[in-house]
Parts: sequence; C-alpha cells; structure tokens
Amino acid sequence: MSEKEARQLWAVSDCVCFDVDSTVCQDEGLDELADFCGVGDKVKRWTKKGMVGTIGFRESLSTRLQMVRPSKKSLEEFISIHPVRLTPGIRELVACLHSRGTDVYLVSGGFREIIGPAADQLSIPADRVFANSILFDDTGDYNTFDFNQPTSQTGGKGLVIQRIKTEGQYNTLTMIGDGYTDYEAFPPADVFIGFGGNVMRQKVKDLSPWYVTSFTELINALL
Repeated sequence: MSEKEARQLWAVSDCVCFDVDSTVCQDEGLDELADFCGVGDKVKRWTKKGMVGTIGFRESLSTRLQMVRPSKKSLEEFISIHPVRLTPGIRELVACLHSRGTDVYLVSGGFREIIGPAADQLSIPADRVFANSILFDDTGDYNTFDFNQPTSQTGGKGLVIQRIKTEGQYNTLTMIGDGYTDYEAFPPADVFIGFGGNVMRQKVKDLSPWYVTSFTELINALL
C-alpha cells in the first residue's frame, strides 16, 4: 500500500483504533509502573524486545509482570500519583473523529486499570476499550494476568480488530500505533498508520504505509 492510498483510506475511515502506550499516551504504562516498583531498567529492556517483534508479546508480557509483581495496593497507589500524560494533539484528533461520526476504539497490550483514565478523558466508552487485566489473589498480591484476553497474546490485536470490524460492520478501519504488535493488525485493519511522536521504532517506520510524528498531520489530512 502506498502513502497516497493510506491517506485516501484515512479520509473515509468510519472506525479508528488507537494503540495506547507511546501513542495515545506519552509513556509505556507498564514501564512506568515498573519504575514505581523499582525494577524499571530490567522491564524496559523486555518492552523493547516485544515492541520490535524479536520475541512474542505474551512472553514479553509475562516476563515483565513477573519482574514487577504489582500488588493491588501498589497499583492503586501508582495510578493515584501518576496522572495520565496524553500525547499532544490526541484530544483534538479524537474530538475531530467523533464530530465526523467516526467510532474510536483503544486496543492495547497494556492494562485496563491504567488505561481507564485516558479513555475517560477522551470520552471513549468502556466497551470500546480492549486491554489486559491484572489478576490478584485473595490477599491482594499479584497472581497472574487474564490469559483469556486476546490482547495478551502475539497477534491478539488483529483478533480484536477483526471482531470490531465484524460486529460494527465498518467499511474502512484504520489502526494507529507505534509498535510492531500494532502493525501486525494490518490486515485485518484496512490501513495502518505508524506513529513516532513519542518513540520512533525503525522497523515500524520502514513497514508503515504512512508514518507520522504528530497527530496534527492526521487532523490536517481530515480537514
């Protein structure tokens, strides 16, 4: 697909799905939680491996969570003192899409508990957020994560995108993200737009039909 074709499809998309970490938000949520729990450097190395596709996403996710092992209390404390840092321009872009009647979803390999505040600020309803969930034992200590969520597995975002397309009966669906797991969802996404406004991943840039570094570029393309 050429950039020209990607731009044409973007202009007529009736559904747009965004990755969250390093796309909608400036940070990688699990990396920030790891910093809070004192294991940030080790976790970030595994995040990088997963984002460029050198290891499977589930392996990366499982390994990182075993390093962090957040308790329910520590997760709540992290969320309370770590406000969401939305990427500049995302509010305006989502508002523009909503004003055009375009449905907006968040599809993330991150965690619903951390992503929820971002969705609220962007007026994206909870049933349009697809993400993972951390599971705790009866004492509130870390147990595992929900393996039943499609976003917890390699290629899981593609499964979610196919479900969204089928259930929503959308004609043209665009996926926007910074990582290889986002690119993997194209297809079934009709177009993929790589985003490098927070982190530039060369492999994703090379593969993207259209690569942008600012959400203003996408707003201008609509207007």
